[in-house]
Amino acid sequence: MSDQAALLELVQANRILAHEAVLDAFGHVSIRGMETGYHISRSRSPEIVALEDIQHYDADSKIIGPDTRGGYLERIIHGAIYKVRPDVRAICHFHSPTIMPFCVTGEPWLPVTHVGATVGMTVPFWDEQVEFGDTDMLVSTPEQGASLAAALGEHSAVLLRNHGAVVVGGSVRELVMRSIQLCRNADVQLQSMTIGKIRALTAGEVALSGAKNLEPRVLQRVWDYHLSRAELAD
Repeated sequence: MSDQAALLELVQANRILAHEAVLDAFGHVSIRGMETGYHISRSRSPEIVALEDIQHYDADSKIIGPDTRGGYLERIIHGAIYKVRPDVRAICHFHSPTIMPFCVTGEPWLPVTHVGATVGMTVPFWDEQVEFGDTDMLVSTPEQGASLAAALGEHSAVLLRNHGAVVVGGSVRELVMRSIQLCRNADVQLQSMTIGKIRALTAGEVALSGAKNLEPRVLQRVWDYHLSRAELAD
């Protein structure tokens, strides 16, 4: 994939995730840089991000080049994770209402749907208060970013107390699939909890279903579906 094509996918990911109510005005998506650092939009609502909005930051989340437009305050999240997770090619931070009840209560997110398995068996919980006390709730310092990255560990997602979620992927398409399914699985889980006892997938089911739903042909079908829904298809 060319550099231009990769940046176009980043723009499309912003638009798709906004259309699917994963991102709101404050969420953001990034991709690892082709040679160094990472690419992310300037501080702008994801629903209207365009190619000319994409900026290039180094591993310490400092702008590369002469671009003086303001960036997202929480871009430190992206740099901190890319530093410690060489397998990660794309990252999304968001505050979808579907996952917020789990962020507020600390109730564990559980894989309860076969496509929810793309997130994994466990989603850890990061409480900024424990390490940093009262803050503005933003992840905006190197220390906060490193702490969040440590909480994520080798997982595919992490919930932030009273704040939102961070999801990572081995590609933009994997990230989009996983971010949407984290939210949809949370919605199904929450509804199911009003009916009766939750029966989560087993570790074996998560491994098998997760791998199956992240196969290239499945990701292509999902990507095409969301491009069409967001009216981004050719």
